[in-house]
Order: sequence, then structure tokens, then C-alpha cells
Amino acid sequence: MSERAPIAGRFKGKVAIVTGGSAGIGLATLNELCREGASVAFSGIEPELTAGAGRAMAKQGFDVLGLTGDMADERFCARLVDETVKKWKRVDFLVNNAFSFVAKGKDASRDDWERTFGVGPIAYATMGAKAAAPMKASGGGAIVNVSSISARIAQPDRWTYNSAKGAVQNLTRCMALDLAPYGIRVNSVSPGWIWTREVEKAAGGNRAKWEPVWGDFHILRRLGETVEVAAAILFLLSPDASFITGADLPVDGGYQALGSEGLGNASQFAGSH
Repeated sequence: MSERAPIAGRFKGKVAIVTGGSAGIGLATLNELCREGASVAFSGIEPELTAGAGRAMAKQGFDVLGLTGDMADERFCARLVDETVKKWKRVDFLVNNAFSFVAKGKDASRDDWERTFGVGPIAYATMGAKAAAPMKASGGGAIVNVSSISARIAQPDRWTYNSAKGAVQNLTRCMALDLAPYGIRVNSVSPGWIWTREVEKAAGGNRAKWEPVWGDFHILRRLGETVEVAAAILFLLSPDASFITGADLPVDGGYQALGSEGLGNASQFAGSH
């Protein structure tokens, strides 16, 4: 794909919070918001990554605030919102992206379940509730929750992760209903297979080998890039999505639209009528 061109000044004067903004989809979203004029506070759980992302943004002249902490900690969630308001006096956007990738099935422990939900939908709800007040004071705003294709399908040994991502989608609808009177829109995005650290780890760093294999799960026959998800998030935050709320936007290269026949290779249909 070609490099995405920013829409100059689209978010000038706006303030955003991006959780999990030190890597992957969160980092791409942080970068794109900054390129379009926003000031952004972001969180990361790994100190070195968080500091590195902050330095990279500052080097480009962007106005950012990076905080290291665990989104399962309600006190940290409050601090992230409070520090944002302290620095910029407002909050316009929230991107709930940080998530714990605990993918376990029948052998999942209670700690596994609590970790997955604590960093996922519970933290999303906590951040949404805490950010709502300054958003209302700023005249309204928008929230995007990062869900997944895994929210809608069954995958082997994925009870924890898929359940938590499914919860994100119903949470999004409930948040949209309750926050609408404050002028706050709430939507979600559901990425397909995106080239992130987790996918790179699963591929053993060998993208050339595994992308054709995993690409066959998608109509577009490839994996997605983090910036492609970020672009969808920015659209949902923008005035162009002013009449969209309570919705989920698939950013999945056609993954969810693909039937069990797959891409329709001729060999799969030998002898069919």
C-alpha cells in the first residue's frame, strides 16, 4: 500500500488520549493523530517503549504526553485522564486500544480471565466513564474502542480473548446510548490480521513466508498494516462520521465476508455443480 497522506489540520486544537499508544495499532494512531494536528496523551505498559514513542513524536515536533502504567489499574486510568486535562485543559477523543493478548481455552485460569477483561473491556469502560466529563465540558467528543474479528467468530483455544473482544462490541453500543446526550459518539473497529508484534512473533519474524498463508483468510489476500486501522479510527473520530455511533467498522480485508469456501481456488470446487 502507498503511504497515507494526512489531512492537514483536521484535528488542530483537539486533544486525544490513546491507550496502548507505544506500539502497534496504538502507535500508528498516535502518529496519525499528531500528523493531523492533535495533541495526544498516550499510555504504555513497557517503560522503554513508552519513552521511545514519546521521543520519536517529540523529535517530529508533535505535542504529546506519554505515561507508563497498567490499564487494569483504575488509579492509572484516572491519572491518564487527569494528566491530560491538567496539560491541555480538555479532552476531545479517546481511543481505547490497550488489550491483554491472553488467548486461552478450557485451561484458562481465573487470573487469565481477570487479566483479559481487566485490561480489556473493564478498562475501556473505566476510561470512557472518566473521559466523559472533560469531553462534555469540551462540547462533546468521540470514543473508538478497538475490538477484533475475534469478537464475532469461534477460534480454537481462544475463550478468553474472543469473549473479551465480544464484550467490547456490546459495551460500545451501551456507551453510545448513554453518552449520546453529552454529545459523545462511541464506535468500535474490528481489525483482521494486522502486521503487529504479536503477528510477527507468531511468524517468527518471517513475513514473506507467512503472509501468503494468512493472507488467504482475507478477500484482499494480504495482511493489514497498522496505519490502515489508524486511518479508520481517525475517520470515526472525525466530523465526517458525525452521524455514526454505536457501530462497528470492520478493518479486515474482507475476513468476515469470506465464506467457508475461502478464496474459491479451483481445486476446492472440483466436481461441484
